[in-house]
Amino acid sequence: MTGICVIALPRFMKKAEKIGRHLGADLIPYGPEAFKSAFSTYRGIVAVMSVGIVVRSIAPLLQDKWRDPAVVAVSPDLSWAIPLSGGHHGANRIARSLGELGIQPVITTATETMGRMSVEAIAEEKGCGVLNPPSTRAVNAAILDGDLPVYPVPGPGIIIAGPKVSVLLRRGEYSVGLGCRRGLSEDVILPAIRNGLSAGGISPGDVFAYATTVRKIHERGLIQAVEALGGNLVFLDDAAIGAQPAPTPSRAGLLGLKGVAEPCALALSRMGVLVAGKKNYGGVTLAIAR
Repeated sequence: MTGICVIALPRFMKKAEKIGRHLGADLIPYGPEAFKSAFSTYRGIVAVMSVGIVVRSIAPLLQDKWRDPAVVAVSPDLSWAIPLSGGHHGANRIARSLGELGIQPVITTATETMGRMSVEAIAEEKGCGVLNPPSTRAVNAAILDGDLPVYPVPGPGIIIAGPKVSVLLRRGEYSVGLGCRRGLSEDVILPAIRNGLSAGGISPGDVFAYATTVRKIHERGLIQAVEALGGNLVFLDDAAIGAQPAPTPSRAGLLGLKGVAEPCALALSRMGVLVAGKKNYGGVTLAIAR
């Protein structure tokens, strides 16, 4: 499964099958709960029906462009593919792919209509994701005004980025929150992280970023373990951690925090869904969010 589905009225199902084969997508007959179900399951939705039906169906479901699936409406005669939401988050790409079937993509996002690449498009091209989504509003606006530099930092290095700087990390589906006892070595932390990922059925290559509290910035063992996994470790301040829920009771209250692993995982997640709650692996706590 590609993470994309095609929703169609029964009378347009044959045409939907053509699109489904092209995209490798699942087919879903239109019904009262079709969009609601698809929103929680798929990252891309193609709807073969009038734009009006799609707009009325998705309007109550839209929450955040970084978490909502990309939605493309396709006219019943297969003439037009219109990204309705998530243009920079997959909808434009899906619409352009449908152009290979002779369906004309109707792209309306400002950067693309001006012949420029958005932050999200650059991230897609580089196989990355955006660490700090709020930054893209200012950066995309600046892209419209002129050429904007991109600075690759292969590392080792330190980046101090302001709120109007978009930070791109390798693409991944999951974020992992980490906590550890003071002074643990890489030899202890690395197998603990591997065990936690394995228990969740996740490989290191599926991880967008690892996160912990800024109070762990001097924990060399933790830093080295994440480096050994080829991952990116992000240190979050108390405000970022405090803005997230911590479903499981934690001893982090001794530090003035309501938790570490779970809120850190949620803070960097795309969907805001905790898929594996906090678990202890020999002094290392780990939680996984999507």
